[in-house]
Amino acid sequence: MFDSTNLFLQIRSYNIESIMKKIVILFCVFVNASLFGQVQLSKEDIKQKNDSILTEGNLLYRYEKAAWVSTDLAMSLKEVKKSFGGYLIYQSGDSIKAIILGKEQNTCIYEMTYLTDFTNPYKELFVSRQLNEQEEKLQSIKLKIVSEAFTPAYQIKCAEGYNLVIDLIPCASGYKLYILTGTSKKDVIPLGNDYIFFSDESGEITSWRKFHSSLIPAQTKINGEKVIECIHSHLQAEPFITATDICTFKLYGDYYGLKRLKVLSTALSKYFTYDADKNTIETEDM
Repeated sequence: MFDSTNLFLQIRSYNIESIMKKIVILFCVFVNASLFGQVQLSKEDIKQKNDSILTEGNLLYRYEKAAWVSTDLAMSLKEVKKSFGGYLIYQSGDSIKAIILGKEQNTCIYEMTYLTDFTNPYKELFVSRQLNEQEEKLQSIKLKIVSEAFTPAYQIKCAEGYNLVIDLIPCASGYKLYILTGTSKKDVIPLGNDYIFFSDESGEITSWRKFHSSLIPAQTKINGEKVIECIHSHLQAEPFITATDICTFKLYGDYYGLKRLKVLSTALSKYFTYDADKNTIETEDM
C-alpha cells in the first residue's frame, strides 16, 4: 500500500540558457529503514510476478481506454446521448466490445469493437437490441458486486473533483471487479484510491483488497515545469507495482506525454519502473 507520509517524488526537466538540461528532484522521504529487506524473492519469481502484473495492467487499460473512447463517441451523437444509460465493456476473443446501454440498462443502443487500435473502434453498429446472454450475465454480476462493494463495510471514498470507474473481468475463480479513480482535472494523474473485489461465479464477494491507502494525485506540471517521471512508494502489504498503477498511468501519461512511472517497494528494497514506450517493468535494487 502507498503511504503518503513515506514518499512522493516527481522529477521534472527544463532548459537553462538553451545549452543544457537539468533535472530538478522534489524529494520528501521519511522511510523507516527497518521496513527494507524483509522479503526475499528470486529474480525469476520477481520476473514472473512482473509479467503477470503487466499482462493484467494492459488488459485493464484496454477496458478503460475502450470505455473512454466509446463514451466520448456516444456523447457526440445526439440520439445516443439522449438514451444513454451507461456502458458495458468485455473481452470477446481477441477483441474488446463496448456496449452503450439504454436508460433501463437492459438494451444495447450502440456497439463498438476494438482490436489493436484503441483510439478508434474497428467496427461500429448502431443497433437497438436486447443484451445477449453473455452481456446480461456480465451486467447482472457487475451490478451485484457493485451494490455490495459500495456499502459502509468497505468504506470506498472518492475525493471532490474525482470519479470512480469500474471494470469487471472474468477470472478462473469467478470475477474480478476493479474500482479505479478518474478525473477531469487538468495536469493530474489520479493514481491510488483503487480496489479489487473477487467474487465467485454468482457474484458473491469472496475477498477484496485496497491497493493504495489513499489517492495519489500526481502532478504533470510543477511551477510551470513539465514532470518527466512520477514516483511513489508501496509499503510491505503491496510489494509490487500494481495493474491499476499501470492502467492509470498509461491512460493519463499518454495524454500528458509522460513515459515512466516508478514504484519504490519497501518490502523488496527495489524500484519497479514501468516504461510506457517499451511496455515493460524494469527492476533495480535500491
